[in-house]
Amino acid sequence: MKWLRVLLVLILLVLLALGVGFLEAKRRLAQPLNIPEAGFRLNVGAGDSAAALTRRLARDGVLADPQLLRWYARLRGDDARIKRGEYQLHPGLDSYSLLALLISGDVIHYQVTLPEGLNLREALLRLQSNDNLQQTLTGVNDPALRALAADRTSLEGLFFPDTYRFEAGASDLDILTRAFHRMAKVLEQEWPQRDVGLPYESPHEALIMASVVEKETGVPQERGQIAGVFVRRLQQRMRLQTDPTVIYGLGEGFDGNLRRKHLKDQNNPYNTYRHHGLPPTPIALPGLAAIRAALHPEPGTALYFVARGDGTHEFSDTLQAHEAAVKRYQKTRRKDYRSSPVVPR
Repeated sequence: MKWLRVLLVLILLVLLALGVGFLEAKRRLAQPLNIPEAGFRLNVGAGDSAAALTRRLARDGVLADPQLLRWYARLRGDDARIKRGEYQLHPGLDSYSLLALLISGDVIHYQVTLPEGLNLREALLRLQSNDNLQQTLTGVNDPALRALAADRTSLEGLFFPDTYRFEAGASDLDILTRAFHRMAKVLEQEWPQRDVGLPYESPHEALIMASVVEKETGVPQERGQIAGVFVRRLQQRMRLQTDPTVIYGLGEGFDGNLRRKHLKDQNNPYNTYRHHGLPPTPIALPGLAAIRAALHPEPGTALYFVARGDGTHEFSDTLQAHEAAVKRYQKTRRKDYRSSPVVPR
């Protein structure tokens, strides 16, 4: 029976050692990691395992006991549950919390804003200036971008202006793809609710009108009025005669000074002083309010408007009244004169 007592003692010693080891492991896992006061950013790539991450954290001096956390993650089956992305580690985080964070997928999010009224070239420049986005596009005619709407000769106006949140690793194409599908969804929802009798044959024509309204609107409350003027002009076979379309047609060569020769240029297909109907394509990214204004223009009798110089417009029913307004606001311009919307930086 002596051997049995010895065996029991050995078993008790082993259990005691295991218990002590278990408690020590729990204590070490609960120890705060060595995270700087400013925090530490951890990038988890596709396929990164707990072993790879713990080795990296140990190399960077954040994790003192990589093997223990690796065993713990493997024991719980958490190794395969770690989600990719960029994580912000804060001081006071322990190994338990670190593993829970990596499983939660609570990654760092960035954002980029595409304001209403930008054209596609300007939107690309806005994306290129964001250091957190991968730059993959070469310009407005990049094949990957063109593939979004291969049936269109121009992609202008097909992207919904908004603030887009994204994670590390996202690209400029990812943002524009989301904006493209968002615009398609908006048009799909708004087009069936349009007013009757509008001079548009398709949602795309309504989008063109919305872009013109967007560029002409200096204050939000005038969108419906401006859309009403343009709709009535189209219905009466009058030219739109709007400066923003001419400027868009001039492209990057426009120096900020719209001259009489520009308004007389028959070769500019966007010159609505010389060509009837809508311009060939949208001229900017219109927002939801401009789209709704194009589809639900305010009723009225005005056929003309002129910028007062403070962002608002004077609306007139007759050419005579319009010419008087032009003389009043254009001949003697205020020092801080502006006729177009202010695009947020």
